Amino acid sequence: MKRLAHALLGLLLVFGLTLAAFVALSWAPDLPLDELKARWAPPPSQFVEIDGMSVHLRDQGRRDDPEPILLLHGTSASLHTWDGWVKELAKQRRVISLDLPGFGLTGPFPDDDYRVEHYTGFLRSLLDHLQVSRVVLVGNSFGGQLAWRFALAHPERSARLVLVDAAGYPRNAESVPIGFRLAGIPALAPLMSRLLPRSMIESSVRNVYGDPDKVDDELVERYYQLTLRAGNRQALRQRFAQAPSGELHERIGELQLPTLIIWGGRDRLIPPDNAERFAADIADSQLVLFDDLGHVPQEEEPQRTVAVLVAFLQR
Repeated sequence: MKRLAHALLGLLLVFGLTLAAFVALSWAPDLPLDELKARWAPPPSQFVEIDGMSVHLRDQGRRDDPEPILLLHGTSASLHTWDGWVKELAKQRRVISLDLPGFGLTGPFPDDDYRVEHYTGFLRSLLDHLQVSRVVLVGNSFGGQLAWRFALAHPERSARLVLVDAAGYPRNAESVPIGFRLAGIPALAPLMSRLLPRSMIESSVRNVYGDPDKVDDELVERYYQLTLRAGNRQALRQRFAQAPSGELHERIGELQLPTLIIWGGRDRLIPPDNAERFAADIADSQLVLFDDLGHVPQEEEPQRTVAVLVAFLQR
């Protein structure tokens, strides 16, 4: 009996030490906003007041463009995901990129409302502030869902639509990054608000690339640090709860504007059959599939993928 008690005590001690080590290595409180801005918001970044938020955006390229390009990133990303595209597009067009509310340096909505219609209202306020009447909507993943929903709500302000591995139809993921899976478990909320293993971020980013070897330390560090912006972890959980997958997908066929669909053939989060559904539902749309790329083709291979967009805009 004593041996059993000692064995159990030993196991509990080992478990306690292991748990303590995990907590110590994964402890990740929010990072100061000024520290994050210093690293991730150099010029031409700016911050503008929209709907009670200090919104991180970049407004680049020619000022006389009648239909600027608006770039909308996906879940847990930031405007940096478009850097490669902006470098090329800004040579001839006005290009606006931003950190959507709940992500990057912009931080959470003040009212904790993460429904898609609230995001579309925010975009309308943003365009009003920038005095832009019509835009080319370009969105990746959640940003793609936001792009087509905005086009439905405001066709008069939507010149063209570009969907890059866009969300829209009921979820049929083949593989979901571990960070997204944990964020969807309410019981883990108190834990995840203080713990964030960097290895989990690395695993999540590698999961959405067609070639995980392209993921380097700088890329992981960017995703990791921007997740630690105050309020972003809570916002992610709320958005998953408030914006269900597939909402209003039956209206996608109502879209009547020139549409380009770009997709990664190795996307396991939103598989390529979703691209085929968009192409079938949106009349006269164009689909371009990159067999070797994953969920964020604009980030994984910017030069090769932006060439398709440039050709589309020149038509």
